[in-house]
Amino acid sequence: MQKSYLPRFAIIFILICGGIFRTISSTAQTLNAQANLSALHVDDLSDDQIREYLQQMKEKGYSAEQAERMAAARGMSSDELAKLKARIGRIQHGLSSRPFPERTRVGVDSLGGNYIPSVDTTADSVPQGPLTNPKIFGAKLFNNPNMTFVPNLRIPTPQHYRIGPDDEMVIDIYGYSEASYQLTVGNEGSINIPYVGIIYVNGLTMEEATERIRSRLATIYSGIRNGNTKLKVSLGQIRSIQVTLTGEINRPGTYTLPSLATVFNALYASGGPANNGSFRTIEVIRDNKVLEKLDVYDFLMKGDQSKNVRLQDQDVIRVPVYQKQVSIEGQVKRPGIYELLSGESLSDLLTYAGGFTDTAYRARIRAIRYTDRERKVLDIAEQDFATAIPRSGDQYTVDTLLARYANRVMIRGAVYRPGFYALKEGLTVGQLIRNAAGLREDAFLPRGYITRLNPDLSTSVVEFDVAKVLKGEAPDIPLKREDQINVSSIFDLRDAYNVQITGEVRSPGTFVYADSMSLKELIQQAGGFTEAATPYHIEVSRRITDSLDPHSTTAPLAKVFQLNTTKDLEISADRFTLHPYDIVMVRKIPGYEEQKQVKIEGEVLYPGTYTLERKNERISDLIKRAGGFTALAYVPGASLKRVADTSAMGISEQEKLNRFGQYQQSLANPGATDSSALMENLRQQIYYNDYVGISLDKIMEHPGERNDLILQEGDALKIPRQLQTVKVTGEVMYPVTAAYRPGRHARYYISQGGGFSENAKKGRVYVVYANGFVRSTRHILFFRNYPRLEPGAEIFVPQKPERKNRMTPQEIIGITSGAASLTAIIITIANLLK
Repeated sequence: MQKSYLPRFAIIFILICGGIFRTISSTAQTLNAQANLSALHVDDLSDDQIREYLQQMKEKGYSAEQAERMAAARGMSSDELAKLKARIGRIQHGLSSRPFPERTRVGVDSLGGNYIPSVDTTADSVPQGPLTNPKIFGAKLFNNPNMTFVPNLRIPTPQHYRIGPDDEMVIDIYGYSEASYQLTVGNEGSINIPYVGIIYVNGLTMEEATERIRSRLATIYSGIRNGNTKLKVSLGQIRSIQVTLTGEINRPGTYTLPSLATVFNALYASGGPANNGSFRTIEVIRDNKVLEKLDVYDFLMKGDQSKNVRLQDQDVIRVPVYQKQVSIEGQVKRPGIYELLSGESLSDLLTYAGGFTDTAYRARIRAIRYTDRERKVLDIAEQDFATAIPRSGDQYTVDTLLARYANRVMIRGAVYRPGFYALKEGLTVGQLIRNAAGLREDAFLPRGYITRLNPDLSTSVVEFDVAKVLKGEAPDIPLKREDQINVSSIFDLRDAYNVQITGEVRSPGTFVYADSMSLKELIQQAGGFTEAATPYHIEVSRRITDSLDPHSTTAPLAKVFQLNTTKDLEISADRFTLHPYDIVMVRKIPGYEEQKQVKIEGEVLYPGTYTLERKNERISDLIKRAGGFTALAYVPGASLKRVADTSAMGISEQEKLNRFGQYQQSLANPGATDSSALMENLRQQIYYNDYVGISLDKIMEHPGERNDLILQEGDALKIPRQLQTVKVTGEVMYPVTAAYRPGRHARYYISQGGGFSENAKKGRVYVVYANGFVRSTRHILFFRNYPRLEPGAEIFVPQKPERKNRMTPQEIIGITSGAASLTAIIITIANLLK
């Protein structure tokens, strides 16, 4: 009876997962009763079962190591656990985990045979030698997991099939009489047909057995003789046979195979020939005689299976050691290691390797050969391929073609079809120009040149008159290999002509110059005039190429033309023709102004955006237009923010916003930075020219005077609500915002932040007022006079400058030595003066 491995796999999976198996069937009770894993054999589990187990472990959240520990805790022996761990590792690396291929067991079992190996199948006792080198031609045939050599059982029974014990014969009788029998051939080689008796069929072919059964049944069924009753004999279940594979094979041993198996089936089950095994002289031995010699190359190269004989019980397949192996690499279609028979030549090797690639150098093949004492290099010419006999160990290399051309010339420049052309005998410059579809209209005819490759690989130049060569007025020049003919274009021999237009046009820029290009055409190419353009004051500046007196300091630099045109660019007789490199400037209409807007925010009756009515509109005018102040307005704290030009500091608007955010974060989180100097630097960059210090209360008392500034586009006037706080930042123990107390000095608010820090520069404290003014600390003798404070002010305590590091011992010694030397000199001079 065929052995089943699934129950044991179910046992290990259930127990390792913690015994979770929810069912009420008797099967579950039986499995739970077999909780001891000490009798479990890992070799009884297939790779697919272990993969399924690993997948379910993964879904349960267990790792492979956890599963192994749980299995050991349930009685699995250390040997079996080591086998399980090794098989899991090989499966996770994509390798077969069995000492014998799993496909052998599965294939044999699915064919109805009982797999009873005659060798020990444990991992410890079976050699795990290396698989066949995949570079050996033919090795992939037996190592390819996508290919199987399982015999096909769904075919009519071959007439030459010889019957043996355990074969099941199916006898169907139909016609005037009907009967059907399924009989198994016994160990004595006979079948017992009811009412007929025993018939010996052992060793008979299907055709011979059918005739013997027919003759015996005809004695019972008379209709068989006259054809009224028909007889059909076929095979049902086939028997298994045992075949021994020996020699240089990956997994030698005795295999149980279906009786329909052939030599290839057996070789595939055993992994095929090993590295030292022959693929060309595989022997099939029957009754101690060599029945057939199989050449795998016949099947690989020609699909010939004439020697792939059907095996019989007790057949022996012997793989001998190869006699000759050679390698070939380089520009062949199938580089690798090949086995050659006696008498096969280098041409045969090239045939096995698929022949040359398209880029192969076919004239010669290089080889390295082992002699009795050393290596030597062979150089085999093409005419000797058929007679050159390789030796075992030869290494052949097919080189690549040289990256050069035997008959190439090139033409480029002002021809219609530039490129490479074949050098034919007698080809000349004129013929090549005609082959290239002739010259373009822009060709420079007075001169062309040929760049010629000299024998020493240096280059030389041959000049010729293009026009005279084509007309036959000058001798035509014969061409040589790798000549490069260049016919220049007139545009290649001068600068690219262009003109430029700036000012009030929709698309100012640089445009390609065209002959006889007019001013109106250029304006049209630039998109026409803008709304602000005046067509009556256009300036054209022209380059001077021939100054009359280049040594004169008053020599002109350019010619300037003042021109008038019309808005619609109508065509007229007086057209101004441009020259190359002319620069056109289109001016703006005098007095043309676009609307300029300012903004007022805060405590006014009508805050928002206002358009300036006059060029000299002032702050007081804007306040009046906004309806004046509200009751809660804090006029002394009003500020004016003006769009600053930070390009002088190299700061973009986006960078300015980023730094402002960094500054605000530093103020909110004092521990975010340890350097108040960094904060001060950020502050200066942010507020550079942004806020204009104003005294709005004085402006409103005396409107129109010096303090009442004229507004600019983008100005933002902000009138805050009554301010009640003072902010302290910089080098204090904890920056803070304190309530404003009239009459209190700066030191009071600094004390609200814990006082000065160790790095505070006390004498440099300054105050920034809400209206944008800044005042610093004044010094009177040894006393500090801090600025007075107002609501909304900000006190900033800067950091002390970093002190220079203390002098090193070497510096102290140097200064001391210098001082001593100076003292000695002074004493010496004093003694001389006495």
